[in-house]
Amino acid sequence: MTTFIHPVKTAYPKSTIIHQFLNMEKQSTIKIAIIEDLKDVAFELKELFNEVEDMNCQQIYHTAEEAMAFLPQNPADVVIVDIGLPGASGIEAIITLREQLPNSQFCMFTVFEDDEKIFKSLKAGAKGYILKNSSPEKILTSARELHQGGSPMNPEIARKVIDAFTQPKQKTAKSSNLPLTKREFQLLEHLSRGLLYKEIAQELGITTGTVKQHIHKIYDKLQVNNRTEAINLFLDR
Repeated sequence: MTTFIHPVKTAYPKSTIIHQFLNMEKQSTIKIAIIEDLKDVAFELKELFNEVEDMNCQQIYHTAEEAMAFLPQNPADVVIVDIGLPGASGIEAIITLREQLPNSQFCMFTVFEDDEKIFKSLKAGAKGYILKNSSPEKILTSARELHQGGSPMNPEIARKVIDAFTQPKQKTAKSSNLPLTKREFQLLEHLSRGLLYKEIAQELGITTGTVKQHIHKIYDKLQVNNRTEAINLFLDR
C-alpha cells in the first residue's frame, strides 16, 4: 500500500509572517522630531539621526508655534527641543505639547546651563537635558535612553540636579505673592509638571470636572488666559 505524505500547512501564510516581521522592524524605529530655530543645527541633527538604522527623523520645526500647530497631528516618540526659540520658548512648547502628546518624550537640546533654565525645563515635562556641545555619540545614546524610559543628561547638568536635592532648602515668602489657596497651589504644581487633567484628578482624588473648575478660578485670580501664562507665573514666583 502506498503512503502519501502531505506537506504540513503553517498556521499563517508566508506573506503574513513577512508582513508581521516588517511591522516589527518599523515599530522598533524611533521616530524623532526636532524643534530648533538654527537651520544648520536642525539639519545636522536630522542627518545624524537618519544615519543610524534604529532612528528616523522627518520633522523639523523652527519655531514653537509651528511645532504646537503641526506636531500633534504627527506625533514623534522623541522630541528634541531648543530652549531659545523666536516667539514662544521651548519650555512653553513642552508645556503645551505635553498635554496633547502624553506618549512623546521631550529632551532639551541647548547651550543654557543655568539652574533656572534646567529646572523650568524639567518642571515643564522635559525628561532629558543635553547640551549642544555634546558629541554625536552622546546625542544618539541620549535619544535611545529617552525612548527606553531614561532621563539622559550631561554629567554637569546631572550634578546640578543632584545638588538641588542635597542642599538645604531656603525659606522664601515669594509664594505668598500669588493669591491662591493651598489646593490651587497643588493643582498648579501638578499642571507645571505637565500632568493631564485626568492625571491631576487621580493624584488629588477629585473629578476631572472639579480640576477644570479650579483651573478656571486660578486663571481668573492670576488674570491669565491659558495654562502657559499661569505656569510661567508659578515658575517665576
